[in-house]
Amino acid sequence: MRTLIRVLIAGLLVAGGIATAVGMLPSSGLAQEAKPTMDQEAKPTTDQEAKPTREDAKATALKAAALIAAQGLNEAAKAFNADGEFKQGEIYVNVIDFDGVWKVYPPRPIRVGLNVSGVVDPDGKPIVQEILAIARRDGEGWVEYRWLNPATNRIESKVTFVKRVPDQDLVAYVGVYQ
Repeated sequence: MRTLIRVLIAGLLVAGGIATAVGMLPSSGLAQEAKPTMDQEAKPTTDQEAKPTREDAKATALKAAALIAAQGLNEAAKAFNADGEFKQGEIYVNVIDFDGVWKVYPPRPIRVGLNVSGVVDPDGKPIVQEILAIARRDGEGWVEYRWLNPATNRIESKVTFVKRVPDQDLVAYVGVYQ
């Protein structure tokens, strides 16, 4: 009988600790708050993922352009549309041709084929025209503008790294909110 009571009390303490850890119950003297282990602290949860940086955007765009050059747009598009190194959270690869037509657009693949050359930000800045100008003139560079962040539903500053695919009239670009 004592063993049964001990098992029940231990179960209640564990359940109380779990409920406290997920915010269901206030902390009490019976249930101790769960503290993350070193492994949990080292690996952020999806809610706490590190915000991507300008360097992340640039590295991803450079890899994307190299992949298109090496394997062709159709094969590269498969990698760009799948969750992984080219598509994670805020980071994803867009590809347009020199006419401003979307060739890859992971957030809404149904929009592939649309001409977006006239797209402007809320301040009237011609974003796609600037992306194309940098790609043609310099081969790569940065474009800064303001855009609706779907995570916050607010207009925020965004910076995008643009990379022309070598020897092709294609541009890979990746942006991050600042």
